[in-house]
Amino acid sequence: MKALRNYLNKIKPNFEKGGKYHKLHSTFDAFESFLFVPNKVTLSGTHIRDAMDMKRTMTVVVLAMIPALLFGIWNTGYQHFVSIGADPGFWGIVWFGFLKVLPIIVVSYVTGLGIEFIVAQIRGHEVNEGFLVSGMLIPLVMPADVPLWTVSIATAFAVIIGKEAFGGTGMNIMNPALTARAFLFFAYPSKMSGDFVWTAGLEKGTGVLDGFSGATILGQAAAQNTSFTNGLPGHSYSTWDMFLGTIPGSIGETSTIAILIGAAILIYTGVGSWKIIASVFAGGAVMGIILNLLAVNNYMALPWWEHFILGGFAFGAVYMATDPVTSAQTERGKWIYGFLIGFLAILIRVLNPAYPEGVMLAILLMNVFAPLIDYYVVESNIKRRLKRVKA
Repeated sequence: MKALRNYLNKIKPNFEKGGKYHKLHSTFDAFESFLFVPNKVTLSGTHIRDAMDMKRTMTVVVLAMIPALLFGIWNTGYQHFVSIGADPGFWGIVWFGFLKVLPIIVVSYVTGLGIEFIVAQIRGHEVNEGFLVSGMLIPLVMPADVPLWTVSIATAFAVIIGKEAFGGTGMNIMNPALTARAFLFFAYPSKMSGDFVWTAGLEKGTGVLDGFSGATILGQAAAQNTSFTNGLPGHSYSTWDMFLGTIPGSIGETSTIAILIGAAILIYTGVGSWKIIASVFAGGAVMGIILNLLAVNNYMALPWWEHFILGGFAFGAVYMATDPVTSAQTERGKWIYGFLIGFLAILIRVLNPAYPEGVMLAILLMNVFAPLIDYYVVESNIKRRLKRVKA
């Protein structure tokens, strides 16, 4: 590493102002920051010095997603071989899943970082580390059989319209990864919904077992939403299957265990807000219990706690709702923000069969309202303190 550091120091003047390649300063700076801790310090104003710079923060979030990613790779292969009735062994399953998931990750990073580098060069700014997280989140919220060209288009939309149009990292009002998923959901619904997209190879139908359905449990439940008979939506998966994650779904969203490991990492390091995570689950529980009490169909009768281990609820609560840029910033605001996400997610999920997964829409909606929540929390604090002074 010392030799690499010396080499970078040697060529660095070529990329600085007046150098031969000064127009590529942003690109060189990005690679240097990726390889080594930046040696820049603040020169003015009052600042709190902390070892957790942006690169370390983003690195922690990526590390926290590794358990969900690894399980997603295995589950992608597992769902495929279950659909064709084959068992190639653990490593055969992993290898198939790896070959399906890796291209999605590569396309996400190449498209997103390519746009980030181009924009940074045009503006003469540094390349921010924010897309290190978004580039991993986007593949994890995609179905296993999503076409690569749609991933590229959605990533470009999320970076250009959802992020750079607002000024870049730290200025966006909506989570980029969810913006990409929402774009695909509404622009190319056949690639993001239905029974065929969740299991790799199922749409082609080659060797698929008779009677096998790749429908998610939420999809099955939504399809039965008009039934007013007693009982729960029928599915062949046990509670343990749903908690472990051996069910069809987006690549990184199925395993609650893997997501909880990631949550522990985020909370322990202080990168993710435990208040937001806890309040999302609290809001979901309240809405779920209300629906259970008013149950007039199978979906409303689904036990409230079972919503937590289905779909993207846990994933959204841990990795999406806690995004420090698009979430509430005040301490009381975090409780309100998270509670409303959980509350609305279950409400949309159950009462609107067109959107069996309501977490995406709930988080995007609350991203927009997060500044308003903070505003009223601050105003409330000011009024309370003024009353205290007058008293």
